[in-house]
Amino acid sequence: MRLRLTLSNMRSVHDKRALFTALAGVPGVRSAEVEMGKALLDCDGPVDEGALRAAIEAVGLTVTSVARELPLA
Repeated sequence: MRLRLTLSNMRSVHDKRALFTALAGVPGVRSAEVEMGKALLDCDGPVDEGALRAAIEAVGLTVTSVARELPLA
């Protein structure tokens, strides 16, 4: 499963790095591509959205949207 996150309050490369580290600690997140204001996650299966939001908010960012994407065949 892939999740596309849109985020606010991301202002620096430090924020980008902190987010990448925080996402790595969320169970089920296999990999993450992080850019300013967004992230694309590859997940092993369903991810606890509460745990995901908590990890992101812990580094001072806010999730503005979460979209699930179908994997490419």
